[in-house]
Amino acid sequence: MNRIIMVTGSTAGIGRAIAGKFAANGYDVIITGRRTERLEEVVEELKKYNNIKVLSLNFDVRKRYEVEDIINEMPEEWKNIDILVNNAGLAVGLDPIDRGNIDDWDRMVDTNIKGLLYVTRAVAPLMVARKKGHIFNISSIAGKLEYESGNVYCATKHAVDSLSRSMRIDLLKHNIKVTNVAPGMVETEFSLVRFKGDKARAKDVYRGIDTLKAEDIAEAVYWCAHQPPHVCISDITITPTQQANIYNINRRE
Repeated sequence: MNRIIMVTGSTAGIGRAIAGKFAANGYDVIITGRRTERLEEVVEELKKYNNIKVLSLNFDVRKRYEVEDIINEMPEEWKNIDILVNNAGLAVGLDPIDRGNIDDWDRMVDTNIKGLLYVTRAVAPLMVARKKGHIFNISSIAGKLEYESGNVYCATKHAVDSLSRSMRIDLLKHNIKVTNVAPGMVETEFSLVRFKGDKARAKDVYRGIDTLKAEDIAEAVYWCAHQPPHVCISDITITPTQQANIYNINRRE
């Protein structure tokens, strides 16, 4: 029987790449997302891998009872989840705190923190019952260091960083690994979402940089997941060679 991985926010970017990486290596995959048509696209992509199964779950991680009901109602054979990747997350807006859009703040808090908690609360007991499992929380280097006008987004990713450490402590006695993944600049839809469809502004973020790709993060997650049973990679920060941290970036002009 194949091992099972569940990836939230798997309709684009890092989540989609992680789902593909694990499917290519023989995992049955549970994909989740809000956009039905995107979920269908991912299912079609994953069908090319032989001898695996895909379960598509259409829900919004921000909706507590929707998350609970859909995960609780999964077929029993899908509940033996070996790996959970809490990937669903986003940045919206880039305004100083005194001019921040409160709707944007709510969206980030509800997705990046509460959504992660809702999914973990539904899945972690399934792992505890089996005394094994591995939870990945996709954070950011913004969870390590703040930057101007990053305020609420940085705060949510600091929360993910802290929650990862807390989960590790709470789940230690159940033999469950927890890994916090903190990527730097990854060229996905991230900036396009942050700037609400402004393609020029989104593109400028990555100007002059050989950025990380979603597949790079997928490779790192796969590597962490395949360490020996006695090894847990608790925290991993990944940046492009041209980026040392939030502030120090060597752009090609």
